[in-house]
Amino acid sequence: MLDITHFGLFALSVLLLSITPGPDIAYVVGQSVANGRRAGVISATGVALGSCTHAVASAVGLTALITASPWMFTLIKYAGAAYLVCLGVKMIVGTVSEKGSGSDALPLARRRLDSGNLLAKGFITTLTNPKVLLFFISFFPQFVTPEGHHHAVSFLVLGLVYAMIAYLTDMTFAFLAGSAASAVSQNRSLQKLLDRIVGATFIALGIRLAFTRR
Repeated sequence: MLDITHFGLFALSVLLLSITPGPDIAYVVGQSVANGRRAGVISATGVALGSCTHAVASAVGLTALITASPWMFTLIKYAGAAYLVCLGVKMIVGTVSEKGSGSDALPLARRRLDSGNLLAKGFITTLTNPKVLLFFISFFPQFVTPEGHHHAVSFLVLGLVYAMIAYLTDMTFAFLAGSAASAVSQNRSLQKLLDRIVGATFIALGIRLAFTRR
């Protein structure tokens, strides 16, 4: 028997959190618009794997250990911030250094995107986001009975539910944003503009993340 309480409220809170703009949604939507639904779905899957990793770590107490250690928290925070900034800079620089001679050059490059790379980027984006870690530590205990005897399993279940809700939300964003991909791919100027906007968003999120406090 699990020690979970007020599960409905937990699910609603997670849903509201999932639709709040952040690095995960920015990454999924950006890839969906620029490269199509498939890229968005793969990116969302990578983000979900990152959430599942947090769920498992929470269940075995690793996230509590990391949060209790100032230097570990700082390390993860700055690693995540640096990663987001690097992604943003790379996207912006890519639009400036592109030397496409034909109208099909850019779409072809998009189609050749490595699925493993998209998956890994989504995974790292979530894994290095200390806000997700803090959410697991500060929010989840409110829905687990303190005097219970199955805390680890309860945390794991809540973590997996969180990952599933977030995944379905990201998938929805991916499909909606992917609808515009075909139109965008035919317009090189618009695609470059979107890449720059998404890149700037990642840089801003990275800077904001760097100033996140415990």
